[in-house]
Amino acid sequence: MTARTKTGSGLVLTVLASSQFLMTLDSSVMNVSMATVAEDLDTTITGIQTAITLYTLVMATLMITGGKIGTIMGRRRAFALGLVIYGVGTLTTAAAPNLAVLLIGWAFLEGVGAALIMPAIVALVAANFPPEKRAAAYGLVAAAGAMAVAAGPLIGGAVTTFASWRYVFVGEAFLVVAIVLVLRRINDVPPVRVRLDLVGSALSVASLGMLVFGVLRSGEWGWIRPTPGGAEIAGLSPVIWLLLAGALLLYVFMRWQTHLAETGREPLIDPKVLRNRQLSGGLTMFFAQFTVQAGVFFTVPLFLSVVLELTALQTGLRILPLSVALLLAAAGIPKLWPRANPRRVVRLGWGAMIVGILVLVTGLDPGANASIVAVPMVLMGLGLGALASQLGAVTVSAVPDSQSAEVGGLQNTATNLGASLGTALIGSVLIATLSAAIVAGVQMNPDVPDSVKAQATTELASGVPFLSDTQLEAALADAAVPQSSAEQIVDVNSDARLEALRVALSIAALVGVGALFFTGNVPREAPSASVTADP
Repeated sequence: MTARTKTGSGLVLTVLASSQFLMTLDSSVMNVSMATVAEDLDTTITGIQTAITLYTLVMATLMITGGKIGTIMGRRRAFALGLVIYGVGTLTTAAAPNLAVLLIGWAFLEGVGAALIMPAIVALVAANFPPEKRAAAYGLVAAAGAMAVAAGPLIGGAVTTFASWRYVFVGEAFLVVAIVLVLRRINDVPPVRVRLDLVGSALSVASLGMLVFGVLRSGEWGWIRPTPGGAEIAGLSPVIWLLLAGALLLYVFMRWQTHLAETGREPLIDPKVLRNRQLSGGLTMFFAQFTVQAGVFFTVPLFLSVVLELTALQTGLRILPLSVALLLAAAGIPKLWPRANPRRVVRLGWGAMIVGILVLVTGLDPGANASIVAVPMVLMGLGLGALASQLGAVTVSAVPDSQSAEVGGLQNTATNLGASLGTALIGSVLIATLSAAIVAGVQMNPDVPDSVKAQATTELASGVPFLSDTQLEAALADAAVPQSSAEQIVDVNSDARLEALRVALSIAALVGVGALFFTGNVPREAPSASVTADP
């Protein structure tokens, strides 16, 4: 292996962390800028949501293949190629005159670029930092990604409010150029001249594509039973068929990988890697972390921006304590306790996250204000930072450095699947609870006329949008609902929103509790002492 960097490690870490921040920022910014982008491009919110879905889909399905391409090309070259593709995509997005160009630039080109960049980041940390420093390096890189999720609403809200959403993507292009200019300062790993498993790549793309697409469409189509008036196949939601087909293709993919390994050919993923207890433990933790993280980042902004009707900028400021706590924990734990027991740190991290979520759940009452999120955000940040300080080193140290790019692909696949599932699952639970609570509240309220009750039951059967009081009052006024009935419905909606948020966050906490039972596969010994070296 190339000698690791002895000087300039701060620059290397800045480059890799900035790249991780860049890859994660897009979706976070787009989520808070959807209405503005839709108006600017003369399209609908649904069209922008489609772009967000396709970006996640392209990125998630190509991660494993992107990791293998990094092995074949060399990690730094794959990283550079990904940056070029991503840069072209972000400039295309910035100049997009319509939705079609936005889909090409953002959803496709940036998605392909990210699929090459993110596995390479994992491998380049291993190439540039000795084992005893990797936990801190991986922690800061992971912290940069999580901070992008938390800071995205703040950045997106500020830029969209005072300038244009397009400047976010112009800024990304400048950052890409800056990273490319210093790439030669980063140590590489020599490429391995093997053939790319095209059949395996096709199977992985198809299987992961079906799984991710199915999860992302669950809110619109339903998980098993189709939504009223929605698409169906043989009486069931298309989602369950997509998930079953994806799982079947994933099984075929693994059988094909085993066949290639047994016949002496080069598989996309070495099947032995997936039987590695430490690696599987790390990947499981990543999956669970991003499931919970996505659920929290889905619900907390809803409380702040919809229930309390704060602006995107105000919402971002309320979430900022999470970013600060996350950075302190991710950087501080490896520095202050370099020999810390990874399993114990991970368990403490989960504990902090679970407690933070439960504190927030108990604080969601009709008199709640923005201050109730402060302590939960700090606890969430400390918990995420604790996990970030360990998991990257745990997964990569489970295999030889020569397989770090493939592990990077697996790691980012797990995080994308977790984030997709977290948003879809928590979103489905929230809307289902909200719908049931509103219908029940309207039916049980004696002040609401029977005619309004019947109309509400019929129209709300397919689900209820998460509306602010102002939005609902305007909708009721447009529908000519009597003032007295409208006031009762607004009160019912206010109570139902809080109940839906409490249930959704409780599910996120339950996932965290479940993750604790799988921490036994995380090693007790710090990776610096147990790292597997190349032969």
